[in-house]
Amino acid sequence: MTLDERIQAFLAGAPFAVVGASTARAKYGNKVLRCYTQHGLEVFPVNPRATEIEGLPAYADLGALPQVPHGISIITPPAITEGVVAEAVKLGVEHIWMQPGAESDAAVAYAEDAGANVIARGPCLLVVLGFRE
Repeated sequence: MTLDERIQAFLAGAPFAVVGASTARAKYGNKVLRCYTQHGLEVFPVNPRATEIEGLPAYADLGALPQVPHGISIITPPAITEGVVAEAVKLGVEHIWMQPGAESDAAVAYAEDAGANVIARGPCLLVVLGFRE
């Protein structure tokens, strides 16, 4: 699939999860979460240190979500991303978008080998969907 086709497949379902969602509005983990909500998309914030982000209940990890998300956006350091991807694959998440800076060669390879639709080293969701501050 081309990058555009992978992005279309990612955005074709719901719900979504933002792993690395932040309570700080200036951080990308918060902006990506708000971008989903600005577009009316169902999204779950994932942050082990928060109980609520932007008025939404926050979850400690993907396994704590009320349902398996269609796709996840990852905004974590690469070493953390590797664990997130392993958990996502185990849960059956089919679409994984590693936001710029979160990518890891090992995480990309692991997700692709598991058959996931992976977006990495490409555009940020904020650019693709259009984020309004």
